[in-house]
Amino acid sequence: MKKTVSIEGMTCGNCVRHVTEALKDVEGVTAVTVDLKGKRADVEAGAAVSDEALKAAVAEAGYTATAVN
Repeated sequence: MKKTVSIEGMTCGNCVRHVTEALKDVEGVTAVTVDLKGKRADVEAGAAVSDEALKAAVAEAGYTATAVN
């Protein structure tokens, strides 16, 4: 299942790395692509991965997930 996470607070390549690593650490996530300019992350994950788990991972990395589509 593909989900798009809107993210606020990223300003540089290190931010992208932090968000990528945080999302990849969520159990069930198989792939992550973070777009700095687009302020989003595209996530491939199993159906058991909740939107709340993705938002929590982004928050733990120090950023704000504003929506998951």
